[in-house]
Amino acid sequence: MGSCTESISISITNNLPWLTIIVFFPLFAGLLIPLLPHRNKIIRWYTLGICILEFLLVTHIFYYHFHVGNESIQLKEDYNWINIIDFHWRLGVDGLSMGLILLTGFVTTLATLAAWPVTQNTRLFYFPMLAMYSGQTGLFASQDLLLFFFMWELELIPVYLLLSMWGGKKRIYSATKFVLYTAGGSIFLLLGSLTMGLYGSDGPSFDFQTLTNKSYPIILETVLYLGFLIAYAVKLPIFPFHSWLPDTHGEAHYSTCMLLAGILLKMGGYGLIRINMELLPHAHSIFSPWLVVIGAIQIIYASLISFSQRNLKRRIAYSSVSHMGFVMIGIGSISCVGLNGAILQMISHGLIGAALFFLAGTSYDRTRTLLLDRLGGVATSMPKLFAMFSAFSLASLALPGMSGFVAELMVFLGIITNQNYSSVFKGIIIIIGAIGIILTPIYLLSMLRQIFYGYKIPNVPVPYLIDSGPRELFILVCLLFPIIGIGFYPNLVLSLWESKVESILFHYY
Repeated sequence: MGSCTESISISITNNLPWLTIIVFFPLFAGLLIPLLPHRNKIIRWYTLGICILEFLLVTHIFYYHFHVGNESIQLKEDYNWINIIDFHWRLGVDGLSMGLILLTGFVTTLATLAAWPVTQNTRLFYFPMLAMYSGQTGLFASQDLLLFFFMWELELIPVYLLLSMWGGKKRIYSATKFVLYTAGGSIFLLLGSLTMGLYGSDGPSFDFQTLTNKSYPIILETVLYLGFLIAYAVKLPIFPFHSWLPDTHGEAHYSTCMLLAGILLKMGGYGLIRINMELLPHAHSIFSPWLVVIGAIQIIYASLISFSQRNLKRRIAYSSVSHMGFVMIGIGSISCVGLNGAILQMISHGLIGAALFFLAGTSYDRTRTLLLDRLGGVATSMPKLFAMFSAFSLASLALPGMSGFVAELMVFLGIITNQNYSSVFKGIIIIIGAIGIILTPIYLLSMLRQIFYGYKIPNVPVPYLIDSGPRELFILVCLLFPIIGIGFYPNLVLSLWESKVESILFHYY
């Protein structure tokens, strides 16, 4: 196992409940949408303004409280809610949650701007987006196990509305499938949370800090670990609980796909680190080799399935499943480098996945089809779209100089540096992962060839083949800059959660 640079963690008391404000602000602002004049332009600008204001507020608060010399300062808030079961409104932000909250604000703001072509029921469309914003921010800031579950469940209704009302012909089926899968996994999350909080003779407690110092019989800890793992396996997703993802992405509007790929999948990875790895270290030590094996298999399986997909959005969806395999390998490596790489992979995929689904959606707006065998010859008509699609596809296949390369390299180094795994085991995992890395450019570059090269699209009027406009290029450039920035200077974001990774791995040394 590797070692990390030590830093100081200090808790501070705030005069204003800043974390509560940033959690509730988008939701409360969304409740005012019905009071606005029923004009799409006003509603769009209002929602975009709320997202920008929330993102600037979060950035300002985090910068003010976390960048004080060389210290890492943690924001905390604790308010009594239901005293009889010690259910508190506990919020806290460390480096791990801060990176994902910033990713949430950044992607949600761009997804709101991407949704401007939506003209049907815009009031109802933008409110679930703001509700998702609050729920996801609240989940990443939760320091109470029941509050974590509450925020986890809060995502169901907004996502269901966005999927069932704005999407393809099978949108009701995909929305129902998503809810059934997520609700099924949530049962295990609730049962595990109650068991952890109520176990012991000292009274109920769901505080993460208290649960960190709590020990369980190894059998109980194993059962708890498996229950939580099932819940996260749906969201991350982990094979074989992934089948909702291609159906959902295939039918959802591309702005919704940006939120799902950019943020929602990261909730599973975050829970796996925050609860399974940090609160159940003994069980994680037992199951970590299996996570590595499943992650390696998932990379190859999803890559092969992606190559066989004729639908553009479903191909990108399976590529997301493949990339989440690297997150599992990094978490299972139980090493400083590997865990840092897993978190970086979540941030990187959040940006790349959101961009690819946006590009797929804008391509559909012009060509009126997502079937790859009906596309072709678009490069000459839309060179800007071609250039952006090529850039983000190269980022997805981990081209050096982009964020995906650094993340995947760190994951592999994490496996290599773990002394608890045998050389044979590490060699097999590296070979399997290398095969997956080879398969990735095959399905991505073939996708580019089918869309942009060859013969021109039949039966598509010329006026539809209009190149990307200023709004679309702005969204894509905003996503491309941090991908390149992280690729050339990874410490730009790695420094955020380095001390938190060290504290998590302290239980394993």
